[in-house]
Amino acid sequence: MTQPARWSAEQGEHKDGGRLVGFVHDLFHPSSWVLTEVCYLEDLFVDPAARGAGVGRALIQAAYAAADRVSAEGRAQYDTLAPRTSFIAMSAEGTGVHMKLAVQSSVLVACALVITGCSRHAPAPPLVRPVQTTVIRYGTAGEPVSLSGQVQAQNQTNLAFRIGGRLIDRRVSVGDTVSPGQLVARIESQDAKNALSSAEADLASAQATLVQARNNEARYRSLVSTDVIPRQQYEDAQRQLAAAQSRVAAAMAFVRTARDNVGYTDLHSNVAGAVTAKGAEPGEVVQAGQMVLQVAQRGGKDAVFNVPATLMRKSPKSPPVTVALADDPTITAMGHVREVSPQADPATGTYVVKVGLDNPPDTMRLGSTVIGSVTLSPEPVVSIPGTALIQIDGKPAVWVVDPATNTVVAKPVDVVRYDSSSVIISSGLKNGDIVVTAGTHALRPGQQVKLSQPTA
Repeated sequence: MTQPARWSAEQGEHKDGGRLVGFVHDLFHPSSWVLTEVCYLEDLFVDPAARGAGVGRALIQAAYAAADRVSAEGRAQYDTLAPRTSFIAMSAEGTGVHMKLAVQSSVLVACALVITGCSRHAPAPPLVRPVQTTVIRYGTAGEPVSLSGQVQAQNQTNLAFRIGGRLIDRRVSVGDTVSPGQLVARIESQDAKNALSSAEADLASAQATLVQARNNEARYRSLVSTDVIPRQQYEDAQRQLAAAQSRVAAAMAFVRTARDNVGYTDLHSNVAGAVTAKGAEPGEVVQAGQMVLQVAQRGGKDAVFNVPATLMRKSPKSPPVTVALADDPTITAMGHVREVSPQADPATGTYVVKVGLDNPPDTMRLGSTVIGSVTLSPEPVVSIPGTALIQIDGKPAVWVVDPATNTVVAKPVDVVRYDSSSVIISSGLKNGDIVVTAGTHALRPGQQVKLSQPTA
């Protein structure tokens, strides 16, 4: 871009019939968008009362002449220059009149824009963006839903010691089968045996005291009948006998407890089943009630699932559930909902649902991963790719294409739930709507798009 053109008017002499010579320098030239034009303005008399207006008109006429060489449109647009001439500087020497006029660069920029505008290009066509789309088709049948879960025994028992101690022996491990009454683990019993010896000694002492109290009561009873001793002494003997009897009863209870604790050092299984977990190793000190072995009882099996709250609300009551192995879908079993947790898990917000399996095959072993399928209550819903969803004012929406104009408009939708790669919509769209599924990030309301082949 060249420097703004400098306008000047000089070399004027005041004579009868004199002339003012003005020229326009470096307005525009064909090779560099600068056109050089020299205009001679003849018979322009400059008198002191009209110098400013006269010279201003001279410059405007010179600009008209330059603009006419480019386009007739320049004359109409150039009228805006008249009020923007900035100032005129003049000086006079001797009998001659020397005038110099300088116009601000803003006038020249405006002139350049006017002349350039005469040759501006036609506006570019609107941008058309290619997008991928899908056609909305609401389903009328119940929606199938699948969740992954795990096979567990319907009844599981944790085997634990009733007292604490150091584990010295564990006779079974994971995978072993146990039967009722079978010894499975032992802890040290010396402390329990010592407690039993102490309890037995206390019992012997209490029994000796009881014998003495019983003899005193019999002797005082015969003496009080002959009035040899006052009755008060006999009553004291009776109270001592009752206390001794109570101490003996307490000592006997302690002995029984100590004897039981000695027996509790051996852990026996009270169910038949298979060991599925272990909670302690020999040498560890275990507390009372701490799980040492977990036994899955023989009998039924459950498929356990973590179900979101949205599915809990939409699932029919006691629906039939088809359960298949995740690694071999050909191995299946039917089941029914046997137990539903009344409280959601605080970490995941899901509910534990146990599905009892009817005659499961042997290949559905405990711990196997399974896929449970169920059909929800029928309602009109449609599944669209997750990439189609956008946010409008913080609410979910999609771009819908108008087939008449191939332009897009954002429509809010109601989302039932989010799956791993899709979104389930319940309302906001109608059958036949064309929804953009790819390229949504580059669109704006009214954007013209080029449709790929829609997918139903």
